[in-house]
Amino acid sequence: MLVLSFNSVLIIAAIAVVVPVVLGLLPRLPVPGAVLMVVAGIVVGPSVLGWARIDAPVQVLSTLGLGMLLFLAGLEIDVERLRSPLARLAGIAFALSAALGLLCGFLFWLGGEATRPILLGIILMSTSAGLLLPLLKDAGEAGTEFGQLIMTASALAEIVPILLLSLLFSAAAKTPGDQLVSLAIFLVLLVLIGLAVARVRRLRRLDQLLDHLEKRSGQLRVRAALTLALACGVLAYRFGFASILGAFAAGLLVRIIEVSGREPNPDFLSKLDGIGFGFLIPVFFISTGVAFQLKGLLTHPAALVEVPLFLVALLVVRGAPALLYARSVGRRRAAAGGLLQATTLTFVIVATEIGLETGKITPTTAAALVAAGLLSAALFPAGAARLLAPRSRRPHRAPPAAAPGD
Repeated sequence: MLVLSFNSVLIIAAIAVVVPVVLGLLPRLPVPGAVLMVVAGIVVGPSVLGWARIDAPVQVLSTLGLGMLLFLAGLEIDVERLRSPLARLAGIAFALSAALGLLCGFLFWLGGEATRPILLGIILMSTSAGLLLPLLKDAGEAGTEFGQLIMTASALAEIVPILLLSLLFSAAAKTPGDQLVSLAIFLVLLVLIGLAVARVRRLRRLDQLLDHLEKRSGQLRVRAALTLALACGVLAYRFGFASILGAFAAGLLVRIIEVSGREPNPDFLSKLDGIGFGFLIPVFFISTGVAFQLKGLLTHPAALVEVPLFLVALLVVRGAPALLYARSVGRRRAAAGGLLQATTLTFVIVATEIGLETGKITPTTAAALVAAGLLSAALFPAGAARLLAPRSRRPHRAPPAAAPGD
């Protein structure tokens, strides 16, 4: 009988409880919870204290957490927003980011970096939209033109890199033609699944059944959504792509079918958030820290030098194109948008994992990229928050009193 130890799972679960408590006690701490979880994972992992390790239970839960994270990321994308006039401006800026990303990737490659330049370019052109939404809400910008522009640009910077990563680096097919055919068939099957689910979803009796089971143990709406995510992930894997592509696509399908064009069920969305952010997603972030090769990074001076270089590259690739927003939202907000767009962590972790599995990236470079992603998520949103904060007005000073006899 296989004996499994859940000691590491318990330690990771305890960290998942402590991190939001710390953020609650220190509300002005300008660090996202995901960053704190990764850092805590590094501390308890083999690189520092050695309390936790990546064993079978942690690996399974981490994989489920990654899938859930990508599923919820797809669920957050407002497809209607991609058709708005802001999408054109965001699309032009992202095209510039893609060109700058590929240029930086080749420059690093010419400088002796062993990572495939296209893979590095794809990583640099990404943005973690999930980290930006809470900040925009706290700043009161979520519903403004600026907030909509940044979320649209961030959505593009999630969708396109995931497609490129799946097509170019996780596809099992050897030739580009076979990869494109596999992707086309996979997308067609997704469309057919979406049409079938949408047709079934229009049945009035199904609505009544979903509402009836919503507050009971059946939880049909939640079970169906998670089963769809699992099915799309398995389907993507069967076609030779990373399962994250299927999970992300499932989130988009649920968004279009269950949320867009109708009044979304608040209990349904909160339950999905509870399952994801309540347990599975924190396990993914903390286990990423546990697996982080801190010792390898510290023992390679060249890798340490790469960390600030990658951070600057993120700011150039995603931040510089935000200057195009100045005419629409002003220079101050455009600068804040550049910092927000340069914030990336989730995709860096996903891409480096795939790069390590396929041998396209070295462990030390992967650690340097993740470290740069951590710094971007810790520093850039804090800088953007300062720019978005209303300027404090200086108190009006009364004119000096006239001297007697004047």
